[in-house]
Amino acid sequence: MEINILKDIIIIFALSTGVNFIFTKIKVPTIIGYMLTGIVAGPHLLAIIKHPHEIELMAEIGVVMLMFTIGLEFSLNHLLKIRKIVFLGGFMQLLLTAGATMFFARLYGADKTEALFIGFMIGLSSTAVVLKLLQERSELSSNYGRTVLGILIFQDVILVPLLLLTPVLGGEISGQGSQLTVLFLKAVIIIGIVYTGNRWLMPKLLHWVALTKNQELFLMSILLICLSVAMLTSEMGLSLAFGAFLAGLMISESGYSHNAFGHLIPFKDTFTSFFFVSIGMMLDLQFVSQHLWMVIGTVLLVIILKTIIAGGTSFVLGHTFRGTVMVGLAISQVGEFSFLLAKEGMKYNILSSIYFQLFLATAVITMSVSPLLILISRPLANLLLKLPLPKRVVEGMFPLPQVEIPKLKNHIVLIGKDSRSLNLSKMARYMKMPHVSIAFDPAAVRQRQLKGDTVVYGDAVNEPILMKAHIDTADIIVVSVGNLITAMSVVEKIRHLNKHAYILVRAKYVDDIEELYRIGADQVIPEEFETAIEIFERILKRKLVPQRDINMAIARIREENYGIFRNEKEKKEASILKELPNIEINALKVDDKSPLIGKNLVEMQFRNTFRVTLVAILHNGILIEHPEPDIIFQTGDIIYIMGKPDQIADAVERMTAKEKV
Repeated sequence: MEINILKDIIIIFALSTGVNFIFTKIKVPTIIGYMLTGIVAGPHLLAIIKHPHEIELMAEIGVVMLMFTIGLEFSLNHLLKIRKIVFLGGFMQLLLTAGATMFFARLYGADKTEALFIGFMIGLSSTAVVLKLLQERSELSSNYGRTVLGILIFQDVILVPLLLLTPVLGGEISGQGSQLTVLFLKAVIIIGIVYTGNRWLMPKLLHWVALTKNQELFLMSILLICLSVAMLTSEMGLSLAFGAFLAGLMISESGYSHNAFGHLIPFKDTFTSFFFVSIGMMLDLQFVSQHLWMVIGTVLLVIILKTIIAGGTSFVLGHTFRGTVMVGLAISQVGEFSFLLAKEGMKYNILSSIYFQLFLATAVITMSVSPLLILISRPLANLLLKLPLPKRVVEGMFPLPQVEIPKLKNHIVLIGKDSRSLNLSKMARYMKMPHVSIAFDPAAVRQRQLKGDTVVYGDAVNEPILMKAHIDTADIIVVSVGNLITAMSVVEKIRHLNKHAYILVRAKYVDDIEELYRIGADQVIPEEFETAIEIFERILKRKLVPQRDINMAIARIREENYGIFRNEKEKKEASILKELPNIEINALKVDDKSPLIGKNLVEMQFRNTFRVTLVAILHNGILIEHPEPDIIFQTGDIIYIMGKPDQIADAVERMTAKEKV
């Protein structure tokens, strides 16, 4: 590597670090920061990057890594489930967008061939930008996320035929028909290789590698698979990015996909940043300033046109009005693969220089504003839903049957469509506990309803949806939606409707705890911290630390990390329990091996022995508050004990021990 290229990389890292620090503080997506870095450092402003072509090479590696990790997350089974979206939805979106764009391009003064070519360029959207944003927001597997992914996959696949069509539009027609036939045969071969690798080859290969317990070898194997399949598809006429996506699909169901994903995150994030920087470097600010109103008008026209067409396509596929708006805005930008078409168009004299520059400005600007459009899509949809829209428009073409839920009291409400909510529903059903689920995914809701689950379809931010699940009479509510802003909105609505319910929220990060407690949550479980606790607990077991000491240590760790936020909220509560710091109440079932069996409080010297207070007991089906000292403990009794977390952990350990105390 030449020293000048290293200087370019240092400049990009330095600018990106500064810009991203500011953007993180003001809570603006970092993708915009990367593009801004490219604009500032690019040849059209400060011109401090001397080797843009080498940066573009790193950018292409970034797209390959991004598509590979997306394939790891998605799996072949998921892809087969959305084949209707890929082929029907993708074809409709591209054809309608190209046709509408061709009409407006003719109004701009382009000839028929040039207008058609511009239509194809505008029809493609940015796989890298959109999927990175959906990945960060944990929305790739959502209902609208699957539709967006399906349409983008079709666009990536159709890129190759469009590239082959370009010479035809430019007047060179020899051999194109045979090339398309050969391309089709190659695509069939690649699909066969992917299916075989996914089912048989990759699980065995990665299992052999994993048995060596050599993480360096595992990482090298993953990179080899990714780059080899990407190179194979490139040699066969398909894009590198699409090949990387297929490589990810091959590994996705091997059982090692999560480990591979974790290893590749640093590589993906680093190289992907170069892609967005390279996009920003393409923007010619002088052209924009000279044709400002034409650029602004074209950008608005493209966003509105693509939003309407992509949204209409998703509506035909069965989305509600909210999903229609979200899909439309997610695909409203021009994509990175359109640059490949544009270069081919210039090569064959299809595209004039003025339209090429206008396309570049439109593409870069629409990609830059995409994070903001995706961010406002849900609030915008909620705002538009306040209009007097027809019921069929609001509910979609294939509305779910209305589920009548009988009046419930002291039940559990589970909000979310992820695996955690689904597992909680299964556990509650197993224990025969009355519960209602709320999920914002019609496909998942329909499937669960067919299995007999009580599921309400809708967005839990809306009060009518919450009231349909009788949120006002529920005693425990679990919110597992991932996104912090959405979770806060849901908790706020719940607390407004039910002042006394116990609200338990799943958060992604420890930093989210304070906001969720402030808005009304009773307990917040951050994924990143609980995962660390689970790992640490296994470390302690491996070190042969007694289970009693482990329980007490974990209780203290949780209290130290969560308690500071919980106490700020609890100071405002009225009950005597809330006024006592670090005090909890736990329920414990007395089994036949418990040292309590056949004894009363006096014999056990309960308070002195266990260092906790017995506040109530469910005895012979009757809840007894402040139990008498002579009450005899029996198998099946449920006792309610009060104390500090470490005291409770110790008491539970001793009460369930086989040895007598």
